[in-house]
Amino acid sequence: MKRRTFIQNSAVLGAGLFASKVSFASNQTSFPTVRIPADKRLFSSKAIENAIVTFGKATSNKELAWLFGNCLPNTLDTTVFPYVENNRNYTYVITGDIDAMWLRDSSAQVWPYLAFMKDDKSLKNLISGLIHKQSKCINIDPYANAFYNDPTKKGEWFSDHTDMKPGIHERKWEIDSLCYPIRLAYHYWKETNDAGPFNEEWEAAQEKIYQTFVEQQRKENLGPYKFMRTTPRGSDTLQVDGYGYPVKPVGLICSSFRPSDDSTVFSFLIPSNLFAVVSLRQSAEILRKVKNNNTLATKMEALANEVEAAVQKHGIINHPQFGKVYAFEVDGFGSFLMMDDANVPSLLSLPYLDAVKVEDPVYQRTRQYILSENNPFFFKGTAGEGIGGPHIGRDFIWPMSIMMRAFTANNDKEVIECVKMLIATHGDTGFMHESFHKDDPKNFTRKWFAWQNTLFGELIWKIYKEKPSLLKQI
Repeated sequence: MKRRTFIQNSAVLGAGLFASKVSFASNQTSFPTVRIPADKRLFSSKAIENAIVTFGKATSNKELAWLFGNCLPNTLDTTVFPYVENNRNYTYVITGDIDAMWLRDSSAQVWPYLAFMKDDKSLKNLISGLIHKQSKCINIDPYANAFYNDPTKKGEWFSDHTDMKPGIHERKWEIDSLCYPIRLAYHYWKETNDAGPFNEEWEAAQEKIYQTFVEQQRKENLGPYKFMRTTPRGSDTLQVDGYGYPVKPVGLICSSFRPSDDSTVFSFLIPSNLFAVVSLRQSAEILRKVKNNNTLATKMEALANEVEAAVQKHGIINHPQFGKVYAFEVDGFGSFLMMDDANVPSLLSLPYLDAVKVEDPVYQRTRQYILSENNPFFFKGTAGEGIGGPHIGRDFIWPMSIMMRAFTANNDKEVIECVKMLIATHGDTGFMHESFHKDDPKNFTRKWFAWQNTLFGELIWKIYKEKPSLLKQI
């Protein structure tokens, strides 16, 4: 059973009720209704609906307006389940076609809505509920990446050999699973100045995050986590007794799996380590200013400094063609893996995550490398070009990588080209997908994948707010 083919069994009807049944012509001036009907939407936000109308008036590109109107609200329409327990609000967020909540995906799915909270209190409450839910999940098991809403439900992965607990869907240890909830909580706080989510549950989760990161530096021993799966896919399990290939303890943090849920080759995953540096400092700021927990904040800051220094020493290599660039993975012994994966955190996405400055010369050289055919997972075809990854395989481009290219571009022409490519590759559905074939946009994976949809909405709204003149060229 593979993540991309595990279809959730709920009453939700998918990304759009008729998305797979419409007849579409690229030159038509009106577009079919593919968004789920209003009476079947799980959550409605006036602020988001107003944004859709506002953007529709701002662009003459009707297809772009249609895509924006479908994609931006997709998480709210189809994946959010708010509830109250013990007088505290919680929000469970599924990824789309999988009835489970990934810490990473759920954070990213609601991220574009942070900017709209000031105009919609119900949206603010929805996001604070997710912060509560994520803290609860982390306290169940900080090594797990995906959870159920039912705390008694046992996972479907009967072939997994690891310490599974009730309520856990999957237990793949990924650094970014603990970084994304911090990122969401930090920026929620900055937008609202609301300290409500930072209760005892949240503070306990921060303790567990720090403990887990230190354990996975593996300075004293291998730590408590191991994972193996009976599977024909080598990237779904860990080698060498379930711990992965050996690493030299140099201060970096091991990530057994990538944000794609594929196993790492060398456990020191550089994009995720740089993301951890940012997240540790954000957590420390909240701990100091809101919780007055200077002890844990100091530990968080010291760990961030240590990891940052280790990346500079061990995570940058001298490429024979591009010069000093970030490696994708290293082991501390001197071995390194050169590639990039579309899933965020990626090397391409580092400025988007505030992990490096976009002007950083090491990043710029890295960017040139990963957006070239020297990157084994950069694919270029008749339909488009972009980064994929081992999770789907050869010749499949993830729209997420095209979006990250636009987010991190330092020239308008590249942004325009990226948006045009995204418009041209939705496969006549009106939504973004996990991936599409480089030569055939109708050959795609996961027709209902909310993260990609709302990320597209975030990008288009950013362009509208910051560089509206570009819309005339799209």
